[in-house]
Amino acid sequence: MSKPTQEILHPPGWLKLHHVGFVLASIEATASCYARSLGATWDGNIIFDPLQMVRVTFLRGAHPCDALFELVEPAGVDSPVARFLKRKGGLHHLCYEVEDIEAHLEFCKSVGTIIVRPPVPAVAFGGRRIAWALIKKRLLVEFLEGQAV
Repeated sequence: MSKPTQEILHPPGWLKLHHVGFVLASIEATASCYARSLGATWDGNIIFDPLQMVRVTFLRGAHPCDALFELVEPAGVDSPVARFLKRKGGLHHLCYEVEDIEAHLEFCKSVGTIIVRPPVPAVAFGGRRIAWALIKKRLLVEFLEGQAV
């Protein structure tokens, strides 16, 4: 019988909102409209991530400290977001950049968060690792490994 994980009272290190992820059918057909509506800019760069099976792009807000807005498009019927899109898509996840991804995931487990996918490299972030978690109230959260300083 395994010992229950002891609850850690506070997240270890720093964390900050990095982006809000939105699933849609076509980046090309909608990115400019989203950018205009949000007062954001779009550089036209679309990134294919074969490990995540998605195409993504980022919209930048007017202020440098603003969180990014990520548009996510399934890259095929087996994409993890394809089923979500069939249910109309929309707001999909929040992403927090964390100082230490391993320590942060231990904190998550201690408060009852389910780790849906352990850390894997992400093309959109230059190989920095991401992990996926589902909090008790069914909010999907992505954690992004902090940049080395």
